[in-house]
Amino acid sequence: MSRSAHPAGPRHADVMAEGHYTAPADDLNVLDEKVWSRTVTRDEHGALTVGGIEVARLAEEFGTPAYFLDEADFRARCRAWADAFGPGADVFYAGKAFLSRAVVRWLKEEGLNLDVCSGGELTTALDAGMPAERIAFHGNNKTVEEIERAVAAGVGRIVLDSFQEIVRVAHIAQRLGKRQRVQIRVTVGVEAHTHEFIATAHEDQKFGIALAGGQAAEAVRRALTLDGLELIGIHSHIGSQIFDMAGFEVSARRVVQLLAEVRDEHGVELPEIDLGGGLGIAYTSEDDPREPGEIAKSLGDIVTRECEAAGLATPRISVEPGRAIVGPTAFTLYEVGTIKPLEGLRTYVSVDGGMSDNIRTALYDAEYSVALVSRTSDAEPMLVRVVGKHCESGDIVVKDAFLPSDLAPGDLIAVPATGAYCRSMASNYNHALRPPVVAVRDGAARVIVRRETEEDLLRLDVG
Repeated sequence: MSRSAHPAGPRHADVMAEGHYTAPADDLNVLDEKVWSRTVTRDEHGALTVGGIEVARLAEEFGTPAYFLDEADFRARCRAWADAFGPGADVFYAGKAFLSRAVVRWLKEEGLNLDVCSGGELTTALDAGMPAERIAFHGNNKTVEEIERAVAAGVGRIVLDSFQEIVRVAHIAQRLGKRQRVQIRVTVGVEAHTHEFIATAHEDQKFGIALAGGQAAEAVRRALTLDGLELIGIHSHIGSQIFDMAGFEVSARRVVQLLAEVRDEHGVELPEIDLGGGLGIAYTSEDDPREPGEIAKSLGDIVTRECEAAGLATPRISVEPGRAIVGPTAFTLYEVGTIKPLEGLRTYVSVDGGMSDNIRTALYDAEYSVALVSRTSDAEPMLVRVVGKHCESGDIVVKDAFLPSDLAPGDLIAVPATGAYCRSMASNYNHALRPPVVAVRDGAARVIVRRETEEDLLRLDVG
């Protein structure tokens, strides 16, 4: 079937008459700069390019599905965060968003620290040359082996997440002849405006030690009495994909109140507070993320104001952007397979990936954008649902979007803002092969995480 003859689903006018969906852009060939990395553009033929390389060439060399990471953009965002907070604060990249040895090297070169939350992330960080003193180790249930490895390596801080862990880290540090720098993670009772599963500062969840009922104050008492620990501060994290700074203001106020209580009871002013990460990025044109400079000023003003009111010296601030750095720097490239119009509803566009390379739509009801990137089109827009090839009805990549009505099998489409949590949460469901991550910069592309092979699957299956 020719592209022009392809049957399409509901057109713009039909859909808008129902009043359920956001109108498509006036021109589907125009890219929304908010959701794409900084070197993405269209060439004279209408094909998407990143780092000066056209996507058809990338697809031919590296296959689809694949994640393409704009290295220049990643580095620029690292510098923007470092510059915004300056030498008087610490920026820890949250490795859970996406971590590889190449990323660790970029972070090291651009002057950022690294937050890890598992033994595997710690191993990757150390193997790639990140100095241990620039690593923070998180996690709500760190194993004895992980703690031993972190303490022995000399990580800059371990974030304590429970009363058991306070004792566990202290004993391991003493046995190894170390005095481990630690922070206590507290839950401050702030519910961020985000999805229930990624709001992390209300009391009913697995992270941290609650301020309520004096639990956090008791954790401080215990940590201050143990020889193996050097308590340097308090850690708080209120959620993810947050645009409103009001939650950070409430959180900072409550953390500073705890610092004042510690001073009054113990005569000690803890020198650091970590306000976590969670700042949102643009997944769609409706998202309005804040710039690092604005975030740094807002957080700095909040902490300074609250400390002045409490009569405290302003502590050193740490933040942990992960998604805010890597999220916008990558897109996932797919090839269109089957196209199924459902009369009066929408058109289902199936691609060669799905929930195994992006689980966030199914897990969090996340919203994404999508664009035809191998060519331009003057065809009318049609409402589509981009779905994967897995044996699940919930295998949805983009719930509702508009693509040209002449879309056809073999076309390349791309989903932007997939740098965070897509490859790191990827799976082998249905024995799918996890896609590669390809770094693109200045007209050159290189694999930094290779595509899995069937031999990789069989190698783990020992029969």
